Amino acid sequence: MAPTKVLICGDLVWAHEDAKQMIGPLAEIIPMKSKSRAQFYEELSTTYAGITGIYRHNTSADHIGIFDKELVDKLPSSVKWIAHNGAGYDQIDIAATSADHIGIFDKELIDKLPSSVKWIAHNGAGYDQIDIAACKARGIGVSNTPGAVDDGTATTALYLLVSACRQFSIAERNIREGKWKSGLAPAHDPSALTLGILGMGGIGGHFAKLARAFPMKRILYHSRNPVKDAPEWAEYYPDKEKMLAEIDVLSIHVPLNEKTVHLVDEKAIRTMKKGSIIINTARGKVIDEEALIRALEDGHLYAAGLDVYPDEPQVNPKLFTFRNVTLLPHMGTETQESQHGMEVRALGNLKDFLEGKPVNDTVWELRPKL
Repeated sequence: MAPTKVLICGDLVWAHEDAKQMIGPLAEIIPMKSKSRAQFYEELSTTYAGITGIYRHNTSADHIGIFDKELVDKLPSSVKWIAHNGAGYDQIDIAATSADHIGIFDKELIDKLPSSVKWIAHNGAGYDQIDIAACKARGIGVSNTPGAVDDGTATTALYLLVSACRQFSIAERNIREGKWKSGLAPAHDPSALTLGILGMGGIGGHFAKLARAFPMKRILYHSRNPVKDAPEWAEYYPDKEKMLAEIDVLSIHVPLNEKTVHLVDEKAIRTMKKGSIIINTARGKVIDEEALIRALEDGHLYAAGLDVYPDEPQVNPKLFTFRNVTLLPHMGTETQESQHGMEVRALGNLKDFLEGKPVNDTVWELRPKL
């Protein structure tokens, strides 16, 4: 019987020894060396023939692109699982089911995977680089890494909240330019403001606990359903619009999918009070960026803090013109602890698949319907 093989697709920086210990006894580990999407397709029938599972990091998209339907359809029939390193998985075509060389895992790539591929273990919270529909059509499982990114992303949101409320981003630029306090608008104490959290999952829940330390005046949240273990001070609002009308600060923590694209649109932004603040550490496309810019231009929004953008790494040049907007280059998970935790969790998902165990981090689109 041929040995089980798994493909490491993208960077594995912090957990090399963990990979040897967790996966080594169960399967042969094959590092992806493809420098382009075309080369990756060719090597699916040679170097990578017979792979069963794939560990995937978003950095692989620079080479082979996202795991869209095209890619998923080309995976070997042996592939049954994609273990994504990350909580979001919008780079995977779920309907079909890394980026630096081969691009995203879109339908084109997934369609070319060998039939042996049964799992993709993605390293990341967001999985928008994988076409989940394409994976589903091929019978390939996909997992991501929720939880591992909670602390890093929540502390990023907390920084953006403080910077936006207190105008610290402007103040730092001023002092570097020798301007001292020139042109600073009156700032806000977070404790005087009501916070609204859109998406009370792992990251949103952790952020709520951090923000509670100020304390915020009130903390409200909107999710599809009330969170069972939410603290009593977190007020659930089943109606998003009603929550938006009552808050001073909106922090976004929802995954990107077809239902959440432009979830925060012109109407939502204008429902918020004049002088409100928006924080986004989720995905750039969750906000209608042009609506956000208009609200900053006409003063409806007091400030914003952004760690994510619709077309990363490109950033809309208009955003650079707003001194009251704090901008970060998607730093949410850029800590040693988060990166190691994500790698280990993705490898753990791959290990569970190889051992025939249920994979708890299976993306929700591929979970059995109750």
